[in-house]
Amino acid sequence: MTEIKDAAVLKAVAHPLRRRLLDVLRVDGPSMPSVLARHTGQAVANVSHHMRVLADAGLVEEAPELARNRKEHWWRMVDAQLSWNATDFAADPADVATADAAESLGLQRQIDLTATWLGSPASRAEPWSHSAFSSDAWLRLSPAELAELGAEIQRVIDSYYGRAESPDREPVFVLSRGFPARP
Repeated sequence: MTEIKDAAVLKAVAHPLRRRLLDVLRVDGPSMPSVLARHTGQAVANVSHHMRVLADAGLVEEAPELARNRKEHWWRMVDAQLSWNATDFAADPADVATADAAESLGLQRQIDLTATWLGSPASRAEPWSHSAFSSDAWLRLSPAELAELGAEIQRVIDSYYGRAESPDREPVFVLSRGFPARP
């Protein structure tokens, strides 16, 4: 897992299209800009620009060995898992704003994916209607216990990560969050 500590790298992630491009690469693996453009509804030139921004940030790299000819241009993620901690950016107000924007964008992406699922016919049809889940709870935890819970959830997710493709497996988005709050 790549831990982002540089505000310039985080700024590259804090853009809706670049976040979506990273998601497509996470799910589908290496890809060409034309394919990424089809998945995102963007122009190839726009996708190419944003892939270069991600490459400059060290988040994606070219994959020339996948090209069948000189015209093909392939990209892949350097590391499919990214993380950051907002406290690493607290020293500079501009960096705080970047971290806040990245967190807000991430949350909005989670909300959008959840809303799309809930509004789809697949959410009410087998086999996924009984498999999909939503879980929430009010717990009384110390900061150390909350960190422990988060690490345990990440270990569970990691144990499922990277499973081979098979006819009965589809991309599944899993999210979990824990934070102090009042009802």
